[in-house]
Formats: sequence, structure tokens, C-alpha cells
Amino acid sequence: MKILAADDQPIILKSIEHKLKSVDFTVVTAKDGSEAIKLFDTEKPDLIILDLNMPHTSGFEVLKYIRSTKQNFTPIIVMSGNDDESTIIKAFNLGADDYIEKPVGLNEVVARVRHLLKIPLSEEDLKQDEHIKSAILQKHGVGVVIPCYNEEKRLKMEKFGHFVRNNPGYHVCFVNDGSTDGTLEVLNKFKVGKEGSISVYNCEKNGGKAEAVRLGMLHLANDKSLDYIGFLDADLSTNFDDFDDLTKTIASTNFKIVSGSRISRMGANIIKQSSRGMISKTINFIIRKILGMEFQDTQCGAKIMTRHVIDATFQEPFLTCWLFDIEIFMRMKRYYGVEVAKTMICEQPLKRWVHEDGSKLSMKDSVKILGQLVQIAVKY
Repeated sequence: MKILAADDQPIILKSIEHKLKSVDFTVVTAKDGSEAIKLFDTEKPDLIILDLNMPHTSGFEVLKYIRSTKQNFTPIIVMSGNDDESTIIKAFNLGADDYIEKPVGLNEVVARVRHLLKIPLSEEDLKQDEHIKSAILQKHGVGVVIPCYNEEKRLKMEKFGHFVRNNPGYHVCFVNDGSTDGTLEVLNKFKVGKEGSISVYNCEKNGGKAEAVRLGMLHLANDKSLDYIGFLDADLSTNFDDFDDLTKTIASTNFKIVSGSRISRMGANIIKQSSRGMISKTINFIIRKILGMEFQDTQCGAKIMTRHVIDATFQEPFLTCWLFDIEIFMRMKRYYGVEVAKTMICEQPLKRWVHEDGSKLSMKDSVKILGQLVQIAVKY
């Protein structure tokens, strides 16, 4: 049987298509409402999965066309991140047969499709694709930049692979920062077959972490299907579970940037080198004075933000290599004003952070940071 799936987020659309094909459905896809209407007329699907918030022609308009204009009663499942009661009622009043709120498991989508088509759901259906059988379709499109410099031996590709398989809606962009080892080859090999959720941005020359993150953020900001974009360290000292928590916070609040914080607290697994910890406390005291904000940890390598923040703070190269996080906040103060900027930023404690051996930041680099702080204070 044939399914028409319409959604403006390519990652989600590809995940739905892959899952339904794995349980023997024929699937045609549309990236907007206008295309969905054309495919409905030409393909004659047996069931339609429809997002509401699509460009050009909305899901509501597609519903009206099928039910009112064409007087057709093909089963329609509305699948949307909008959980507003009035929106749900409107969808049913226009003729939707089912309404699924994202996030939702792909197995649940299969079950609802089978139910509307009156096809029995067998246990074998849920075993067809072991790699994504527990995958969750996210409510929002999220991009994650991973800066990489000579990471060939440290990249935990199995963890990255597990995450993207089980979290449709996320797109991970590895930025190769002019590595001199085999990092680029490892990344290019890893993305094969995962192009919808993995990309590699290659910088021919090493420009430092700040420039790698900046270029990666600007690259992902070109993808309009991504609602939020952030970055993580390649060693995954902050894991994806914590990053997903940052995503949930920014999606459910009015904050424009949510920054992880490695604060030692009960119930959290925060492990640091003692010598680095002492230096960090001293540097952090100076940072708070320069920023004029009571940040506990500006330098945590896990942050997520809206594309508006990226437009306002990532256009120009950063002054420093390691302290660009501070520059992001300084630029926010300059762009939005001090008081407004304070309301836009949330610092969220992590549940886990572990210092990984092989960190590129040496004790000597820590001393250099003091000089860079002076540069930042003078410039901003």
C-alpha cells in the first residue's frame, strides 16, 4: 500500500520514509503543502501523513483540498509539534482521522498507520529495522556542530551513530579543522549512507576551535529546517543526553541560548583534573567581572541557540581561539543591550561531564588565556 508523507523537515521526512519502507509500504514524500496536493492527485495514496506548519501551502489547506474540494476520504494522520488544543480540534474538524504530537516513536507511527488501514500489526514489523526501532521523531529540527582537529584516535563514532539513528530531527555537522591525521577520512567514511543526518564541513587550513565552530554554525544556519543549532566537543565529555536536555529547555522557554554548566552538585557526575579546576575558578572570577554577568561556567563546550543569535553573533571571526564563548555573550550584550541579553541566556547544569585525556588545552594555554581576557575586555 502507498503512503504519502508531507513534512518540511528533510530529516524527519527521510526517517518516516525509511521506517515505513522497512515494513513494506510504498512511500512518496512532499516537502511542502503544494507538492503534497500534486502528489495526492497523481499518486492516489492509501493514507496520508501530514505536517501542519509547511511553507507555501499549510497542512490545513491540504486537509481542506482533500476533504472539501476533492470530497475524498483517504485516511489522514496529522503529525505536528503543535500541541495547542484549538489547533488539534481544528485539524479534526477539517477531517483528520488521527493527530500525533511530536516527539513520537517511529514504531508508534507504524502502529497508527496499520490501525487506520486495518492491517494487523505483528511483532515482526517492529523487528525489521533494529537500528532505529526505538527512534524518536523530534518536535524540532536541531543542528549540532562538532569541531574536530586531529581526532582520528578519539572520535567515538559508535556513539555518534547510535544517537543519529535514534533521534531523527537531529543533524550532526562535523567540522574538520585542517587536521593533519586521518580525521577527514574517518568522517567522510562515517557519513556514507547517513547524508540526511550527518555532514562534513572541511576547512583546508587549521583555524582553531573558534573558527571551526563559527563556520559550522553559519553552515547549518543555511538549513531553514533547523530550529535550533548548537555545538559539542568531539570527545563527548558532555554527552548527548545532556545536550538533548538543553534542547528541551530552549524549545519550551523564551530563552535564545541555553549554555551547559559543569557545576559540581549532588546527583551529577562531574569529573575534572584538580589543577585545571583551580585555574578555572580563577579565570572564571575574572570572566564574571568582564562580562558583568554571574555566569558559573562560560567555557562549557555544550551550547544551543536560535538562528537569530547566530545571525547577531557569528558573522565576524572571533578575536580569540579558546574564549569565543565569552565573545558570544559580549556580542549579545552589544547587539541586544545588557538587560535584554541577560533575559535571553540560560545556564543549565549538566548531569555528567568528564575530562577526557588528550585535551588540546594545556596548562601553558591556560596561562595564555589571561592575556586573551585582556584583549576581550579592551575590544568589547
